[in-house]
Amino acid sequence: MVYNEIGKTGMKVSNLSFGASSLGGVFHSIREDDGIRAVHVAIDNGINFIDVSPYYGHYKAETVLGKALKEIARDKYFLSTKVGRYGENGVNTWDYSAERVTRSVYESMERLNVDFIDLINVHDIEFQGDLPGGLQKVCDETLPALVALKEKGVVGHVGITDLQPENLRWVIEHTDEGVVESILNFCHYSLNDVLLTEYLDFFEQHHVGIINASPLSMGLLSSRGTPDWHPAVQPLKEACAKAAAFCAAEGYAIEKLAIQFSTSLNPRIATTLFSSANPDNVLKNIGYVNEPIDEALVKEVQRIIGDQMGSRWKNS
Repeated sequence: MVYNEIGKTGMKVSNLSFGASSLGGVFHSIREDDGIRAVHVAIDNGINFIDVSPYYGHYKAETVLGKALKEIARDKYFLSTKVGRYGENGVNTWDYSAERVTRSVYESMERLNVDFIDLINVHDIEFQGDLPGGLQKVCDETLPALVALKEKGVVGHVGITDLQPENLRWVIEHTDEGVVESILNFCHYSLNDVLLTEYLDFFEQHHVGIINASPLSMGLLSSRGTPDWHPAVQPLKEACAKAAAFCAAEGYAIEKLAIQFSTSLNPRIATTLFSSANPDNVLKNIGYVNEPIDEALVKEVQRIIGDQMGSRWKNS
């Protein structure tokens, strides 16, 4: 496992990290015991960064992760969670107010069984863009509230997340230097989309660490295929399905190629988050990182995806 620093935070994290969304049953139902074991397998095999959110499974992911963390020494991992996006009884809600995000941090710590969060993120900022105050509210209210918690020693560092990298850039440009210490962007540094690379220089110029997520592009790059709710356009889904079938015929799982692509070809990205509540899959993915990538196969897969490379969709 390779370890890289997230920006200037001092957090040296594994280049493959554990995204805990699956613990909330986001992609399919899980067995809680398996999810807890998946976390232990990740930590025992070199992963030291875990990312979660109260939104995942409507608090379930944090609750299950908290049970797992009870049995793991606190110095074995860096922990990241989020504020701003929630849900209950199947209904999604958003609240980026200073009062709500401050309360959210303390609620998350209780569910997670910790008294300190290494990285706190404003979750999916584009949704605040659709609410009164727009993205400016993230700059003027949400982030200052989190910085105040940082000054109190409740959290270590502050970041923002979004599917759309242009929103991340906008918020960084409209806040004081150093307020945003990291960004988390997903589905834009994977086999079918490398949009994130167009923003690397900007983030580095502002000393902002870069976290990539979803190397499988939320299931596009998998033998199982996309879940019904996946927002990608149908031509992209079909192109990725063809690429997956080609990889299978070559005896090289597209999941393996996708994990390798996202973790091995660009050292400027500190870490890539994957999510699985299956202990065997966690171990398998860690193994992929340590094997050389087939770069000729990468080129062929991207040729198959063709004009759907970089096809975008709106967050949901």
